[in-house]
Amino acid sequence: MTNTDRVVIRQPDDWHVHLRDGAMMQAVLPWTAAQFGRAIVMPNLVPPVTTVTLAEAYRDRILAALPEGSAFQPLMTCYLTDSTDPDEIERGFADRVWVAAKLYPAGATTNSHGGVTDLRRVAAVLERMERIGMPLLIHGEVTDPNVDIFDREAVFLDTVLTPLLAAHPGLKAVLEHVTTTEAVDFVRAHGPWLAATITPHHLMINRTSLFQGGLRPHLYCLPVAKREKHRLALRQAATSGEGCFFLGTDTAPHTASTKETACGCAGCFVGPTALQCYTQVFDEEGALDRLEAFASLNGPAFYGLPVNAGSVTLVRKAALTVDAVPVNGDRVVVFRGGEEMPWSIEA
Repeated sequence: MTNTDRVVIRQPDDWHVHLRDGAMMQAVLPWTAAQFGRAIVMPNLVPPVTTVTLAEAYRDRILAALPEGSAFQPLMTCYLTDSTDPDEIERGFADRVWVAAKLYPAGATTNSHGGVTDLRRVAAVLERMERIGMPLLIHGEVTDPNVDIFDREAVFLDTVLTPLLAAHPGLKAVLEHVTTTEAVDFVRAHGPWLAATITPHHLMINRTSLFQGGLRPHLYCLPVAKREKHRLALRQAATSGEGCFFLGTDTAPHTASTKETACGCAGCFVGPTALQCYTQVFDEEGALDRLEAFASLNGPAFYGLPVNAGSVTLVRKAALTVDAVPVNGDRVVVFRGGEEMPWSIEA
């Protein structure tokens, strides 16, 4: 149900989240669990989640860290490496330990150096995934240092993803955290087997935002925000109602001390403000009636899962957001943190 001041949607899911581990997970998990019914949990820990045993143990740690009474469900993923065993992939998928596998080009982002160096090394894995219907989640950037950082997604589409999908035409895949017009067009052209997640920050900032009034390290993420024309294309895609686009926050917490430094980490922490941000964007685009499809329906349809039974109500009520979350004597700065946002989640 929607009107201009109140939106009721099915309980949404986050199809791309970084919960980290240990004290960081304890600090950030409650914020995601408070907004979402389920979440696809990224496997780029140290060491990465590469086996069924590691995935089961990580899932148990997440469940143990949930606030009392929470019904949040973590959906686990496998971190692909050059030596991933296809039989291990199939066993974990058949046993419902993990729902997808994550392709990180080696060196593309945080804790990705153990990722895939050459797709030929995982050809057998991709063939097995194609046969059993297991989705591949893709960080879509090339890592060639000679490619401009603002072009790495577009180059990936041409040089990596096009031949990958041609070689595996029945493989279900998600191009995660898309940032460009080229990616939006590519996903539309390759549905229904290919889908995309879109983050709240890529809907709200462009590359100029990183430098307004000085360097803004807490807006630095990978893929990096692009030109304004790309932000507008993302907003049109997210609010279109098309089933190939759905919610994935890519919330990626780092402490302030590791962001505000000579070589800062990439990632935006959007867990506490995600739904408020998405609702604001859909409101600005005159598409509140399509928020539920993006946030709650398209993702389950792609993954073959039921929609959540509960609901969430967003109200047009200005509220000040939490500015940061404490962890181990440091803090994690929240995207749009400390700001008064026009939409709130009704208790």
